[in-house]
Amino acid sequence: MSIASILFAALFYLAAITLAGGLAYRIADYARTPAPLKIPTTPAPTTTGGVVFRMAREVFLFESLFKSNLWIWLFSILFHFGLALVLLRHLRYFTEPVWSWVVLLQPFGTYAAFPMVIGLAGLWARRFLVERIRYISTPSDHLMLALLLAIGLSGLSMKWLVHTDVVALKTFFLGLMRFDVEPLPASGLLYLHLGLVATLMLIFPFSKLLHAPGVFFSPSRNQVDNPREKRHLAPWAAEMEK
Repeated sequence: MSIASILFAALFYLAAITLAGGLAYRIADYARTPAPLKIPTTPAPTTTGGVVFRMAREVFLFESLFKSNLWIWLFSILFHFGLALVLLRHLRYFTEPVWSWVVLLQPFGTYAAFPMVIGLAGLWARRFLVERIRYISTPSDHLMLALLLAIGLSGLSMKWLVHTDVVALKTFFLGLMRFDVEPLPASGLLYLHLGLVATLMLIFPFSKLLHAPGVFFSPSRNQVDNPREKRHLAPWAAEMEK
C-alpha cells in the first residue's frame, strides 16, 4: 500500500466528516435563527403552495437573478447546471452496480464540465471587469472561484489529456465506503484533482458557498405574504408577551 493511498484515504475521511458535520451544524443554526419580521420580497405568494413554487423557481431557474442581470444569470446557469451533471456523473465511482439513471447521464455529464468551466470563468471575470463588483470582492471570493475552476480544469485534463485508471479509482472509493483502503492509482494530476476536491469539502461549511442550503432559510423568499390576515410573531417574541 502506497503512502499516497493512506494519506488520501485519511484526507477524504476527514473531509467527509467535516462536510457532513459542518453542514448539519450550519443548517441547524439557520433553522433556529428567528425571523422576527414579515419581509417577503414582493410581489410575493399569499399561500404556502405559492411559496413552494416560488422557491422551486429560485432554486432551479434563478428567477431573481434572471430579473436583475441576464449575463450573470447565464454564467450562473452554465456553472450550476454543469456542476450538477458532473456531480451526478461521478456517482458511478460510488455505486456498484451503477444505477441505471446514472448510466443514462454519462454522455451528458462527460461534456457538462465545459459549460461549468465557462460559467466559472465568466463569474470570475466579472469580479475584475465590473467596477462595483470588483470593489466589494474579497480575497476569499477569488480563492473560491479559483479553487472551483482548478477542480474543473484538472478534471477535464484527466478526461481528455492525461487519462487515469478509473477502474482502480472506483475500487479505491468503494473501499473507503467499506473502511477498506485500496491502492490509489499513481498520477500527479489525479492527486492534484483529489486534493482540490478534498479542500473544497473541508472549507465548504465555513464559506460563502453555503448559499446553497441557505437560500431555503431566506425570509424574503420563504415567507407567505399575509401580514393583514395573520400576525407574524417569532417564538421568542411570543414568550415575551406571556
